Amino acid sequence: MVADLAVYTVVHQPRRLKLPAQPIPRGATPEEIAHCLFDERMNERYFRKVAQYSYYPAAQMFLDLCAGMKLSIGFSLSFIRQAMSWDGALLDLFRELVAHENVELIGVEPYHSFLFLLDMPAFVNSMQDMVQDLEGIFGKRPVVTDTTEMCMSASLYDALDVAGFRGALMDGRPWVMGWRESTHLYRNGDDGPYALPIEGKRTRRSVRKAGELREARGSSPFLLTRHLELSDDVGYRFSNRSWDGYPLYANTYADWIAHTWGDMLLLGWDFETFGEHHRQDSGIFDFMRALPGELKQRNVDTYTASEIIERQQAQAHYLPLPVYPTTWAGSGGMEFFLGNEAQKNILHLMGEVYGMAQLTGNTDLIDLAIWLSQSDNLHLIQWYGRSGPEAEVSAYFTPAEWWSLGPNRVIHEQQQVYINALHAMQPYVPARLWRQPEKKTSRRKEAVLVN
Repeated sequence: MVADLAVYTVVHQPRRLKLPAQPIPRGATPEEIAHCLFDERMNERYFRKVAQYSYYPAAQMFLDLCAGMKLSIGFSLSFIRQAMSWDGALLDLFRELVAHENVELIGVEPYHSFLFLLDMPAFVNSMQDMVQDLEGIFGKRPVVTDTTEMCMSASLYDALDVAGFRGALMDGRPWVMGWRESTHLYRNGDDGPYALPIEGKRTRRSVRKAGELREARGSSPFLLTRHLELSDDVGYRFSNRSWDGYPLYANTYADWIAHTWGDMLLLGWDFETFGEHHRQDSGIFDFMRALPGELKQRNVDTYTASEIIERQQAQAHYLPLPVYPTTWAGSGGMEFFLGNEAQKNILHLMGEVYGMAQLTGNTDLIDLAIWLSQSDNLHLIQWYGRSGPEAEVSAYFTPAEWWSLGPNRVIHEQQQVYINALHAMQPYVPARLWRQPEKKTSRRKEAVLVN
């Protein structure tokens, strides 16, 4: 019977693309390129809407609950960037929540991107930089991490080991767990001496950082696997009147948790579950406010992710991880993001733009390329050529303003955004910058370079 419970929630807002695609003048600065790529007016509009219905009331709710319940919470840089720009008071409220002694800060992939599909060493460095950034913003240093969309694979696990994390969160999908239950603590790596026979400035920096952190933690990362059914009972099904568990009350839910077999249990939700996915009149806030007391009556105690690791590490089990990443989205595999031709084309364009940005060596352009690799840009077109519940979820998150273009043009214009970005970055390739003075005397060379 479960007695140890961890509650995790993640706060994220995407940096949405500007559709129809905007032409980018040749010679545009990185700032001008960004203005053409991203629809910040739309982003602000959605941010303020979600802040009103979810972020403010839910942050206050959790702040009140933390007197009797422990919480683990993560933030994408995408959300933090928007909060800094448009609502400093909200960010201060989240700082107050994170500062509570019963709250642990989880280190989330900063851009909510699929950088790990494009450049794993850069992903490692980005995750290490994220730790420093979050410590500067919130005053707490995360040691447990959540990758984009809770993705996990054998190579991702190794990358997080290199990055130096003590633990990581993943979804407890049956196709990954097999006969294993998600109500135990797991690990994938061994405890042998840390060494990587790899050279290079970035890798040496990662190894040095990870070596220091691993010496402190003493082992490869632990894996906390999210309980799929119990998490989705609240995250997805709570306000579904056709669900046979509707209406769900806190005492019933606490019973389900307490009578689940295993050592521990991880519940994982989008923060927007509270007030946005399920509106206040659904009873979601009353449900959450009643839950800690109901759990206490059933001898279920809440802990942070790190505390779960401390309590359960002596009995951690081995979990083999797949090469193909698991995720908490859709049916639990990358097919949710790469299941149609439009998504595959966008992933290819993500790689082209990122590669071009790396060729320029311009850090601002590389930063823009990583923003363009946000998983949301694949999530928002999952519906293309599909039907069913997963397509409905994807369509729900697709900006209403885009639908006036029609499905086919949404896809076309999104692809054009990446093509325009690619062309705008080409003049920044150092060899082309070096040859620019020759353009006056060699029109043929200029044509070759442009094409």
